[in-house]
Amino acid sequence: MVTLPKVLSQPLVEHRARIELIHKQDRASGLAGVYLPHAMAMKHLAAAESWEWFWLFPSPSLSVDPRSGIQRRHHVNDINISRELARAEKMAGLTKRVTAHVLRHSFATHLILRGVDIRNIQQLLGHVDVRTTEIYTQLAKAMRGEITSPLDDM
Repeated sequence: MVTLPKVLSQPLVEHRARIELIHKQDRASGLAGVYLPHAMAMKHLAAAESWEWFWLFPSPSLSVDPRSGIQRRHHVNDINISRELARAEKMAGLTKRVTAHVLRHSFATHLILRGVDIRNIQQLLGHVDVRTTEIYTQLAKAMRGEITSPLDDM
């Protein structure tokens, strides 16, 4: 889980409106809804076709569901996200590899640098043990450099 930057609120609202149109087009064309686990699909018959269950990041193309043989729209594949990150990395001229996991590490490290409580970061990252989260404090410490006395700032 990550906090949503305020700057992305409006673009996300606009994205949601675009995908709602895709959802409506899929429903109008009689396309099967999203895949749901069998028990869920049996319990909530119309859920797969409802807007609430539609993907936030749907695939732009349709595919055949390998489990059922039904043509439907799936979510964007993780591989496509990785490719887009690699493309953005190249366009930016970065020399270090950028992955979703690197972004997660960066997010946590920058929260520590901003003084966010380690327990809050632990909760955001979903770490069971705070010792896992404390790894980021070592990196942040190295990034901060030497700690000086507040009196030196006077």
